[in-house]
Order: sequence, then structure tokens, then C-alpha cells
Amino acid sequence: MLATTAPRTPSFRLVKDGNPLPPASYTRSGTVGGVRYEGAADVARIYRSFAEGATIVLQSLHRSWGPLASFCRSLELFLSHPAQANAYLTPAGATALAPHHDTHDVFVLQVHGHKHWRVSEPMVDAPLPRHRSHRELAAAQPVLFETDLMPGQCLYLPRGFVHSATGQEGMSLHVTIGIHAVTVHDVLAAALDRAAEEPDLRTALPLGFARGDGAETLADAVAAGMARASLWLGSLDTAPVAEEMRRRFWSQRLPLLEGQLQQLERLDQLHDGSVVVRRAGSVCEVLDDGDASRLRLLLGDRELVLPRPVEPALLRLIGGAPLAVSELADLLDASSRLVLVRRLVIEGVVEVCG
Repeated sequence: MLATTAPRTPSFRLVKDGNPLPPASYTRSGTVGGVRYEGAADVARIYRSFAEGATIVLQSLHRSWGPLASFCRSLELFLSHPAQANAYLTPAGATALAPHHDTHDVFVLQVHGHKHWRVSEPMVDAPLPRHRSHRELAAAQPVLFETDLMPGQCLYLPRGFVHSATGQEGMSLHVTIGIHAVTVHDVLAAALDRAAEEPDLRTALPLGFARGDGAETLADAVAAGMARASLWLGSLDTAPVAEEMRRRFWSQRLPLLEGQLQQLERLDQLHDGSVVVRRAGSVCEVLDDGDASRLRLLLGDRELVLPRPVEPALLRLIGGAPLAVSELADLLDASSRLVLVRRLVIEGVVEVCG
């Protein structure tokens, strides 16, 4: 990837002895079509830095490498929490990052060589992104255990647990799968956004509330405001908030479209005997808006509206099992089932497999 695809920062970075190296020390600039760009990998300097003890970090591989994109999507479909993937290639005996905690859960997948891991007690239980790690405090946390990870082994680190890793003999490669938990705090934030629609919660604080002589007035106003907010929260219909959290998750899952050009090329040959199957990792959530005439589908980054009568055929198509187009004959006529399948192929929901 480094030597042949010319990645640019921030899709990769170098770290050494717990500190990031300045990008200018391993990147270069250039022009494409007369447009100047910065931050491209200077492979020779990257490899020199690696030979001198720097770790190469490939970031957000779930966006750029098909196998990890599919792996992370399968986790997301099961967990309903966003997943990401980074890779760390460390020289023998080197330490990449200083002891620290992450604000997301981590699965460490050892791929090549082995690393020595030290795991310590958390400084913050279940930290949010705002709870940044402090190097000195992290290094002082009591050690829970130490272990060597060998190829094929996995280490699970719940968010907040302090950890660090050191390469052993020979270079070592591990992939970290980060799980960004959707939390109750996120639910509260979504609920409080709705408070903006309540006039009683948009009233201004008293004039002069920030002056020294206004402290008592301010305290009374804050207490009164919090009391109104508490009553409002207690009467809030939580079903729309729950639906918002569901839609927010699915709407942030971009489609995985490897091989889609070949699928589009085969559309002209689509016929009743064609076998189709739901594309692995595709997002297709039915949204119930109470409209009896139309069917709204959330396909990740976009919505698709279809006639409501096609719903039984749609559910059969996205059920997971391969089927011939003709197997929809009990639900749709020949023309309608071909139109539906064609549209779902174009949208990347199903693919022709035979």
C-alpha cells in the first residue's frame, strides 16, 4: 500500500517512542493535472524512519482496504456500534505509543510477529471522547497484566483501560478494530436537541446574571430552569428519540460497492432465471412513516422510495438466501419483478450471482 498506492496523510502517520513524527519528515508534495497536493507518502524516507525505530500506522483501513471494510461492516451489522480499523507495523524492539487509554473499545488482532502488551487500570471508567488520556497519569496506573500476542491471537481492551505495546524480535504487525460505543450520553444529547422546540426552555436568564451581585439570582434561575427541564424530560415521548438513534446509525454506514461496475454491466442480461442475493454488508432498513402507499428504505447514505405493494418481494430479496428472479412470481408479475431487482442492483442492495 505504501509503495504502490501513494497514500496521503492523514491516512497514515509515523510514531516513535510515544511521539508522532512531523509529517514533513516523511511526506512530499507534487502536482496532478496542474493542481498542487501535499502530504503524499515519501516511501524511501518512510522506510528509513522505520529502520530507525519508527512505527508505521495505517489509519482508517475500513475505508480503503476491502477485506477490512467487509470485516468492520459485519461487526457493525451485529453490534449496531460503529467500527474502524488501523494497522501498526512496528520494528523489532520499538515502542510506538506511550501508555494511554482509548475512548473506544479495541480488539487487537496480531497478524505478523509478536508484541509485548502491558495493560493497566483505567483512569476514567467508560470515557467519552472528551476524556483525553494524560501520559504521566496513564504511565502511573497500576499494571493489571502483561502478555505477548502471537499471530492469530486477539486482545480485547474495553475503553478506558491504559495500555502500551513493544515489538519483540523481528517486525510486528497488528490491526486494531475500534468499536465506538453509542452511549446513553448520546441519547441524552439527542433528547436535549428536542428541547429547542419548547418555548418554556428558551427563556433568557435574568439581566445581569453574570455580575458578582447576581449570583443568587442566577442560582435561582438555573434551579428553576433545571426543574422545568426535568419535568419536560419526564414527559418526553422516548420512541422518536429511539428511532432517531436507529436512523442516525444506519445513515452513517456508507455502501460497500466492490464489483459494482461488473454488476451494472450485467443488467442488460437480467432475466427471470437470473439468481440474485443480498450484497454482503449492504444497508437496507425499512422506515415506517405510516404511509400506506409508499415504502421508504434507508440505504445508508441515502433513502429510496418504492411502491408499498412491493414490500413482500423486497423482504424476500433481502432475506439473505440466493433466489432466482422467477421465485418472486407469486408476489409480482414478470415486468414488475425485473424492475424491482434491477433497481436494487443499481442501488447496491442485491447483486447478480448466477
